[in-house]
Amino acid sequence: MDRIIYTAMNGAARIAEQQTVLSNNMANVNTTGFRAQMSMYRSVPVNDGTSLPTRVSTVAATPRSDFQMGVMQSTGSPTDIAITEGGWLAVQTPQGEAYTRAGDLQVGVNGQLQTAQGIPVLSQQNGVIDVPNMATLTIGSDGTITAIGAGDPPNTVLNLGQLKLVKPDENTLVHGDDGVFRRVAANGQPAPAMPVDPTVRVTAGVLEGSNANAASSMVGMIENSRRFEMQMQVVKDADTNEDRANGILSIS
Repeated sequence: MDRIIYTAMNGAARIAEQQTVLSNNMANVNTTGFRAQMSMYRSVPVNDGTSLPTRVSTVAATPRSDFQMGVMQSTGSPTDIAITEGGWLAVQTPQGEAYTRAGDLQVGVNGQLQTAQGIPVLSQQNGVIDVPNMATLTIGSDGTITAIGAGDPPNTVLNLGQLKLVKPDENTLVHGDDGVFRRVAANGQPAPAMPVDPTVRVTAGVLEGSNANAASSMVGMIENSRRFEMQMQVVKDADTNEDRANGILSIS
């Protein structure tokens, strides 16, 4: 009887974890450049040393991401960029270099170019990009950033640097809790920073939307709710059967 309860509770735990992933996808259907997460599981053999390893348990693995492109949306803002497929924008986090597809850039209170989440954007020299106060920015297709200072004539153009655009193997990218991706080596350790890829291009005035699908996420959440109820019913039935068995034993 304990094995039945263990199996049902293990299934319920996996369903709850999948529900968390789907809920996160649902919450980010309007997040710029968001990549939908996919639940991943792995089998672990169960062997107490006295029998053949014919039983396995299922445990959650690190969720993977769906790297399909999101829908492009025209904004007209000069600091909004959409990155070509496979390309990523390098940003600087406290844990080191990270990558994002979110191109809704802005100038922070400290004068640095950053993402909408306040993460500094990296230049090809691996430094932050400082923007003069009240300057008008233009971002070229190769990531070159130029500016015209407030009150300066139109022919006075400042070159502020060039965005660090990379093209990593997306199978090595892991989504972080801060919303950006980091490269992980085969041994699970952080991978070194990526070099610049000159083939990656950006389009100014356009943003890539989330690739999360609200309808499929909602359907998945409803299905998981029903599966969870089924697992809980198994636990209740097992408990009822145990009570009946104990009753029979007490009568005999």
